[in-house]
Amino acid sequence: MARSGTCFAPPTKQDYGFEDIPGLKAVVFGDIDTPLSTLSSMSEAELQQSPFYRNWAGPQGLREGCVTKFVHTSDRIGLVSFTTRASRGAITAEEQRFIALLSPHLRRASLIGDLLDQARVTASLYRATLDNLACAVVLTSEDGAILYANGRAEAMLSTQQPIFSRNGILQAQNPITARALLTAISGAAHADAALGARGIGLPLSAAGQPPAVAYVLPLAEGTARAAFRPACAAVFISTTISAAPPSEAVLTTLFDLTPAEVRVLLAVGGGLTTQKSALSLGVGENTIKTHLGRIFAKTNTTRQAELVKLVSDIGAPLSPGAVPLDIA
Repeated sequence: MARSGTCFAPPTKQDYGFEDIPGLKAVVFGDIDTPLSTLSSMSEAELQQSPFYRNWAGPQGLREGCVTKFVHTSDRIGLVSFTTRASRGAITAEEQRFIALLSPHLRRASLIGDLLDQARVTASLYRATLDNLACAVVLTSEDGAILYANGRAEAMLSTQQPIFSRNGILQAQNPITARALLTAISGAAHADAALGARGIGLPLSAAGQPPAVAYVLPLAEGTARAAFRPACAAVFISTTISAAPPSEAVLTTLFDLTPAEVRVLLAVGGGLTTQKSALSLGVGENTIKTHLGRIFAKTNTTRQAELVKLVSDIGAPLSPGAVPLDIA
């Protein structure tokens, strides 16, 4: 059989309606993985009298087609068609069985494509969030390999101050800190209790250079970590001290928190009591306590004082004029 990737060649799509293509309607409204040949629904004489055959199929030396539906969801229908030349016989039952066996593989390929598209969209949203940060952020694997660097971090890497890349591995200009940085990153990968979710601050700059500090934090298991796999650590590089709290998007990215959990973390991490947090957010104290339990688990903390330290340590304001992104 001569193959056609779709039963809609451009001239057909322009010149014929849905019901004018022989056999198409029956396939669209029929079952998936059920091939239907044109001559199984009409005689050859009827086919040859159709405008579709006289004006399109016949002049191209074609005889009949066989179409099967391999995807049917709320937003699309996937069809594949095979067309025979006029010089050969009608499509056989064995050939239709072969197409039926092929159909599930086409559906699997389509679903895999969907998953890859979703992963690309998710990763793109997270990249946009990190690029909006005013501080440098580098995501690394367990051995310190640089997997992603936002705009500020790329600028530092290009000037090799206060960080640089050696064979793709993140390095600090301060020789005393260089080994400690990689040790902290490795600790983040294994959820080292000594490192904790509040991270660890390490001086990056060498003598005579402007001060710079790296905060190494574990990248929580969840959507963000999956988007940058095999990233396991987030290295925030600060060259200024800021009292501004981190944005909701930053906390969502780091710890895979829900929007409600982020709001509670910012309130409690900002020093408010459970009662005042409840009043501030317009919810009950029991709701705050429920969210806190989940926040403690996701951030590997146990006390409010640790949450206050966490929010203070990762304070990273958005770049001026940047529009915060809701990526929850």
